[in-house]
Amino acid sequence: MSLYSAILAQLTGSILIGIFAGRWLDEKWNTEPLCLIVGLLLGITVGIFSMLRTVSHFNSED
Repeated sequence: MSLYSAILAQLTGSILIGIFAGRWLDEKWNTEPLCLIVGLLLGITVGIFSMLRTVSHFNSED
């Protein structure tokens, strides 16, 4: 159960940070939807790599 909670927190946290950072940069540079899309894609990428690292760490302890 803790593994699922960690994966969920990492995925949602990284995606939300990417979205909010992209929106902030869009407002700052007036490039609306470009930075939002890039931030979303980066958030998804970081979340997936973080999830894979967590799962491999969990499996290596067995």
